[in-house]
Amino acid sequence: MTTTLTKPAPAGRTLTPQRHISIQQSVANSLTMAYRGLLKFKHNPEQLFDVVFQPVIFTLMFAYIFGGAVSGDVDSYLPLIIPGILAQTVITTSIVTGTQLREDMDKGVFDRFKSLPIARISPLAGALLADVVRYFIATVITFATGFAMGYRPEGGVLGILGAGALVIFTAWAISWIFALMGVLMNKASSVQGISMMILFPLTFLSNAFVPVDTMPGWLQSFVNVNPVSHLVTAVRELANNGHVGIHVLWSILGAVIVVAVVAPLTVKAYMRKA
Repeated sequence: MTTTLTKPAPAGRTLTPQRHISIQQSVANSLTMAYRGLLKFKHNPEQLFDVVFQPVIFTLMFAYIFGGAVSGDVDSYLPLIIPGILAQTVITTSIVTGTQLREDMDKGVFDRFKSLPIARISPLAGALLADVVRYFIATVITFATGFAMGYRPEGGVLGILGAGALVIFTAWAISWIFALMGVLMNKASSVQGISMMILFPLTFLSNAFVPVDTMPGWLQSFVNVNPVSHLVTAVRELANNGHVGIHVLWSILGAVIVVAVVAPLTVKAYMRKA
């Protein structure tokens, strides 16, 4: 008779049995976690205040303050400002991914997930999927506000859908960066503070609100290489003209590169802690 010795678990640590999770189960678990994220919106509707009120407030404020100075009147300014507000709103909304992820980890929610027979990656994937709904809401409200003010894009339905899809995809790609920050940093407030320090210069020092040729020469050099400027130009071309130009390709390529580089780092860092 053979006796097998099992190494005892370290003090204070409980070993949980591991089992194989198929790809189909991982997808199902991730969708379930995404549904959990949507339920959080239902029970805490204030989490949607930024995507509901920010595009309305910013559009009204910038249009009526800068419309006459920049374009002569508000109606002429709308084709310039609506795509800019759309890109700015949806991109800044992606910060929430990192802050809420850090809050869940701080509250011990993810520790409870460890004891469940689910794919370890599903809480992270579900959070990223749920936030796509936030980007969609922000996109719809921004365009609706513009329509109410008289904005009539000539790109047609396909142009508007293409512009919305491009912004949502770009924001989802950027949300991987903030998810990585949420995993690595110790406080949700730190994630939010540093994220805002990064995004505010990128969004305001771009062509989102005023034409580039009105800026000083040294600032134009930065604005012209700013990735947010490429995204805003791409959205304008799609929505206002229905044109798929080089800026659309640059925006898609940039988003793909961000996901290809940051997503593996985020998953690796998350799995180390999950």
